[in-house]
Amino acid sequence: MTVGPRAMEPHSNRSLVSIIIPCYNCERWVQQAVESCLNQTYPNIEIIVVDDGSTDGSREVLRHFVPRIRLETGPNRGGNSARNRGFAHSTGEYIQYLDADDYLEPEKIARQVRFLERTKADVVYGDWRHRRHHPNGSFSYLDGIEVAGAQQDILAALLSFRLVNGGAVLYRRQTVKQVGGWDETLHAFQDMDFFTSVALSGAKIRYQPGCHFIYRKYGAVTVSTSSFSRWSENTCISLKKSEVALARSGRLTEEYRAALAVGYFKIAQACFWFEGAASLATYEKTINNTVNEILDLCPHYHATDETHIFRLVQWLFGFKSAIHLLFRARSAIRLIKFKLKSTFFVGYILGIRREMIFRREAKRHSLSASAEVGSKRMN
Repeated sequence: MTVGPRAMEPHSNRSLVSIIIPCYNCERWVQQAVESCLNQTYPNIEIIVVDDGSTDGSREVLRHFVPRIRLETGPNRGGNSARNRGFAHSTGEYIQYLDADDYLEPEKIARQVRFLERTKADVVYGDWRHRRHHPNGSFSYLDGIEVAGAQQDILAALLSFRLVNGGAVLYRRQTVKQVGGWDETLHAFQDMDFFTSVALSGAKIRYQPGCHFIYRKYGAVTVSTSSFSRWSENTCISLKKSEVALARSGRLTEEYRAALAVGYFKIAQACFWFEGAASLATYEKTINNTVNEILDLCPHYHATDETHIFRLVQWLFGFKSAIHLLFRARSAIRLIKFKLKSTFFVGYILGIRREMIFRREAKRHSLSASAEVGSKRMN
């Protein structure tokens, strides 16, 4: 069902920007997401929200914004389907994707449109920062800025998981059409898969310094933390897609093999830190699969940028043995921690410790932000 006009009437002779927001059960956050779009300093935008079968009050919140937005509703088909549907209804020369629990700073669209028009690039990406929320929602704070930085080879950077946050990107419409939209078979790692497909297409991608996108972090709500198996499987699928595409086009160079191997290694590393989000068998399967992929790509792979312990074990026994030995050691430690946490007293103490750490971080970032504002005023 469609609510709202086909497209907003142009406010100027500037190019139209379509902001596409997929929404699923984001009643708590979607108002701020939409308001951040309506508050953009760039005057010529259309906002298309695709409610993907929400079962909470998201649709009621969104209906208050019609006709300032176009609201599409339908059954739950997944985030990528919602993004593709939103794109099909859009008319803008430039495309901004925004998740319903994130938000934009007011200058985001204006700055990036100017940049694309000046440089004639196809895609621009910038920096971002996290807004972290206390688990009970009592307070939050902004983290430091995550600087994406200019990359000598953006494709190699993406394959090796030097991440660019999807909301910090602005695309030309033709670029989105050229890659055929978002892969609707994926249910995790979606932003990176789409951006990688754009890089594989040969699009001209440029970095613009500056942070104008906020990515919200609150509890186990992302696909990566709510389902490790889904995240790891979809991430491996995405990397394999890239490998096949590079091989078919004759571009699977040693550099890209090494970048893909780093990507697989980072999936293996995640098995060490997901703290029981999946079964031990799932972690072991992921370790085995990723190690095999790494050694197929780079038979003499040697992990760098690792802990002293990992480098020592790797030097003594080799990469494959180091991964398996340290995973078993980590699994034993995790089991002991789990048993200790299950006792009331230890769980209570750990809960107090987490609360203290969160409040200390919130205070530190608050003081840092105040100092930053004061410095700007003096200047």
